[in-house]
Amino acid sequence: MSTEQFTHIDASGNPSMVDVGEKPTTKRIAKARSLVVLDEAILSKLLNDEIHTKKGPVFQTAIIAGVMAAKKTGELIPLCHPLGLENCQVEISVNDRNEVEIICTASLTGKTGIEMEALTGASIAALTIYDMCKAFSHNIVIKETRLIAKSGGKRDFKLSE
Repeated sequence: MSTEQFTHIDASGNPSMVDVGEKPTTKRIAKARSLVVLDEAILSKLLNDEIHTKKGPVFQTAIIAGVMAAKKTGELIPLCHPLGLENCQVEISVNDRNEVEIICTASLTGKTGIEMEALTGASIAALTIYDMCKAFSHNIVIKETRLIAKSGGKRDFKLSE
């Protein structure tokens, strides 16, 4: 198998951080989504767009956790560049299929993409919801985490649903 297609492997087949030194600086934005399925025992606790537990407000805590995680992505994923985010927003709602929908949007002006920060923020927000709701039920599924849009790099991407 050729290693040329993988950006984080050098010519010898070893892991390598991508050199972004010569890349142009552009405004980069990425949006990721995680979906969490909660059973009725948990959803019945939803009041005024929030679930309250002994640990505190679930969605508000998950928003903070998601932003904190996005800021630490370079420390969590070995070959990611440490980035200084200019903005990170996490939005949480219950969609029409009764899934908790987490949208993390991260942005910066820089030389490398910010997809991993958006994905990390959405993922950790989902894990925080699991952690805070597991006392009600372990019947929780983190169903999907995916990139839904990015712009500002070599090629833009938008999920067509």
